[in-house]
Amino acid sequence: MRQIGCNTGQIETLLNFGGLSFMKANMRKSLFLAGVGLVLPVAALAQQAEPENLLPPAPVEALPTTSTAEAGDADYDAPTQDSIEKAFDGTFETVQQVDPVVQSWSIDQANALVSLIEGIDSEGLDPEDYDAVGLQGIIAQGASAALDAAASERFVWLVEDMRDGRTPMAGRKQWFVMDPDADRYRSGKILKTALTSGDLGSALDSVAPLHPDYAVLREALAGATPGSSEFRQIQANMDRWRWLPRDLGGQYLITNVPEYQLRLTVNDKIVRTYRTIVGKPGRTATPQLAEVVEGVILNPTWTVPQSIVRGEGLGARVLGNPGWARAKGYKATRGANGWVTVVQQPGPTNSLGRMKLDMPNRHAIFLHDTPSRGLFKNASRALSHGCIRTERATELALTLAILQAGLTADEGVAKLTSGKYTRVRFEKKMPVYITYFTMATDIEGKLSTFRDLYGRDAAVIDAFAKPRVANRSRVTNEQIIVIEDDPRTI
Repeated sequence: MRQIGCNTGQIETLLNFGGLSFMKANMRKSLFLAGVGLVLPVAALAQQAEPENLLPPAPVEALPTTSTAEAGDADYDAPTQDSIEKAFDGTFETVQQVDPVVQSWSIDQANALVSLIEGIDSEGLDPEDYDAVGLQGIIAQGASAALDAAASERFVWLVEDMRDGRTPMAGRKQWFVMDPDADRYRSGKILKTALTSGDLGSALDSVAPLHPDYAVLREALAGATPGSSEFRQIQANMDRWRWLPRDLGGQYLITNVPEYQLRLTVNDKIVRTYRTIVGKPGRTATPQLAEVVEGVILNPTWTVPQSIVRGEGLGARVLGNPGWARAKGYKATRGANGWVTVVQQPGPTNSLGRMKLDMPNRHAIFLHDTPSRGLFKNASRALSHGCIRTERATELALTLAILQAGLTADEGVAKLTSGKYTRVRFEKKMPVYITYFTMATDIEGKLSTFRDLYGRDAAVIDAFAKPRVANRSRVTNEQIIVIEDDPRTI
């Protein structure tokens, strides 16, 4: 487990938004987390023009007393190509030198590799995949080019599986995380380091996941019966950690879909946790992503998908019943193509609640608030159309606005309570990981199992039962299901 290299962080402003209740004594203080560069300039806010409203004006007596909102957030921008590496703004240095993956081995080094292979089951990998017996036969013939090739090949296999995961993409259902570790920690460089230092084990450890959960699972594996269902489940979840970047960054958001929990994390230590509502099993299951949060949108609008506007007749209902539409906060506009666009304005009835995280991605998945907050009391919360609804979302929004955009608590509260659509852009993008672990430490720090909501364990376990696949693709060929999210009350 990594140690936090700074003083204990303290949050001096209590963001406990259930009705905007902040700790009075700390109302005017900034939020600081030690050692994480959090004091940043206030971000610029994007302005968006208000489209012409197709609905007739409301009668004077029916005018709302709350402030009106700027229309905006009509659709996502074109998907960006930001990788998770860019999110860390240079935290990691990509290895530029390309070292050969076949290098000279002494007999002693080759024998050390045999021992390493024989003990690799402690990492949830199968020694048979790396053919120690075949290597021993080549060692018996003495130092040679054949030994160099055989030993180098087997060590690189170990590096690949520890760094990238053993499960091929076919076994990673709806897993769209692009892991940059193969570029950051090149196999030839790790091999060269191992042979130069003479410590093969430490070189291999240098590509293992850093997150504390991996170490907890490895300890649990040592106490499990090999081949048991418990052993296989631990093995599968250890491998999932290898599918992610080795180091997730100093500050990030991570949510484990089967656990229904979101964590705000600093140096792999939990700062705050939030219950979540995730996608229903099936087509609207939440995919696994590693994206970046570019900002937070306070008092968001919701552009209703055409599958609802046209397919469910919402557009006709909005145009045919202006009073009902105004009560729900809907505005309708007509585009050049004649289609009616319906946008729900900020307010207490808005289906996205009072905030959403600005995290453009090809899947149209994001984290947002909900007016149906009573659903967070449910034990099973696989209820959405794919996006992730977040408990105490306004607390999260204001926390991030302070951390990432330099707003004071007063400024954040003022923007939130204005009722106006406001986009707060972050000065530094923040990684967010949408993961899927059926065994992990829970928010209390206890190793727990979670229901396999989407039935994704079987494919991983099956992959371990099959021979190791060489030259595995780093990119999935699974179809991206762009979900037209319907966040309305269930």
